[in-house]
Amino acid sequence: MAKLKFPENFWWGSATSGPQSEGRFKKKNRNIFDYWYDIDKKVFFNEVGPDVASNFYNSFKEDIALYKKIGLNSLRTSIQWTRLIKDFETGEVDEDGVRFYNEVIDEFIRQGITLVINLYHFDMPIELQEKYGGWESKHVVELFVKYAKKAFELFGDRVKYWMTFNEPIVPVEAQYMYKFHYPLIVDGKKAMQVLYNTALASAKAIEAYGEYKKRTGNNGEIGIILNLTPSYPRSENEEDIKAAEISDAVFNNSFLDPAIKGEFPRLLTDILEKDGVLWESTQEELDTIKKNTVDYLGVNYYQPRRIKARETEFDMSSGWLPDKYFENYDMPGKRMNIYRGWEIYPKAIYDIAKNIQENYGNIKWFISENGMGVEGEERFKNAEGVIEDDYRIEFYREHLTHLHKAIAEGANCFGYHTWTPIDCWSWTNSYKNRYGYISVDLPTQIKTVKKSGHWIKEVSESNEIEGWDM
Repeated sequence: MAKLKFPENFWWGSATSGPQSEGRFKKKNRNIFDYWYDIDKKVFFNEVGPDVASNFYNSFKEDIALYKKIGLNSLRTSIQWTRLIKDFETGEVDEDGVRFYNEVIDEFIRQGITLVINLYHFDMPIELQEKYGGWESKHVVELFVKYAKKAFELFGDRVKYWMTFNEPIVPVEAQYMYKFHYPLIVDGKKAMQVLYNTALASAKAIEAYGEYKKRTGNNGEIGIILNLTPSYPRSENEEDIKAAEISDAVFNNSFLDPAIKGEFPRLLTDILEKDGVLWESTQEELDTIKKNTVDYLGVNYYQPRRIKARETEFDMSSGWLPDKYFENYDMPGKRMNIYRGWEIYPKAIYDIAKNIQENYGNIKWFISENGMGVEGEERFKNAEGVIEDDYRIEFYREHLTHLHKAIAEGANCFGYHTWTPIDCWSWTNSYKNRYGYISVDLPTQIKTVKKSGHWIKEVSESNEIEGWDM
């Protein structure tokens, strides 16, 4: 083992979101998950919904003090569109929402923790989903920009780091392709329009933030958070390589390219045009995307994709999906997180870093999520009531070792955020798998620092890890 030092002022932090931590207290509007839980509780693990979550709405001062206690110098969360805005059409704000977010921001400043605020984390207002089809609608794009402008005006004097979207490919996949999230639609054409409209909404929010900065002399920055899942081909065979390239174009570069280069990957648009499922766009919109790229990038990394050329004909009975061009390949001998069903492959964090360095202008970026979800963590509790999550510490250590190697080779990475600071509510998974540095007992809401929470404090204070000299 070797001591691996990280760059000065490195972000050691964590990430959560409004809908996954706050609870629904005093929230006037419902997002799609609030609504889905209200109509079909059995979809959610143990029927636990977002009503309380980890109670951040009521306990944010104590929670932020815990973040400070474990040495986090930065943290990312999100504003809930459904909490801040009372009337989506006019953009009229909810006074309690304004009060709450002001108090949260001020508390982070008081505790000396750098705050990153994200504007959208899977939480489409149900009213806009039902009335307009959510991101299917360009009117909803304009309503999102109206909301973003309100957030900048209200909080931009104190928040210096903004994000437009977290993992924007996930609603495309989960809501419109693979039926993981409400409204459980399978429609490849709609999915691609949602993809395009989301990229457009991000660019328009970046444009609005630029106008805000000019008007106020503000020096903040705005970016986007993308979950990058590198597609590794089964073999060096030309068909496998092509399949992996198409998979990357759909799941990674579809948002990475417009965010940084201002245009969509040609491989993707050519396929969509050929198959008759290309989105509707205007030259004015494409110009907006071209001109409004990100200042910095957040990268969520959990798992890779293993891809092979299709060996069985894709069933087109449900219409077009990009899966007609590739299949997932179940690589023998891969390490797995058995609780989540995800492959553990730390080297991909190095590969992502090199890709950004070599193909995306070495833009500045940070790991905005990396984490290990484990079920039944209470069985690792010691006599003092502390969860000894050595498996999580080793997971982080491995990933950070590969990240350190990339930084040593010139990758422009300035931070590492885990998912998540305190065990949080996670969509249909609810609290099945826990990810936090800090555990939460749901019946009592008592929060206890895990062994990994003590570990990250040492890492943050020394700015180094015990890793492998690569």
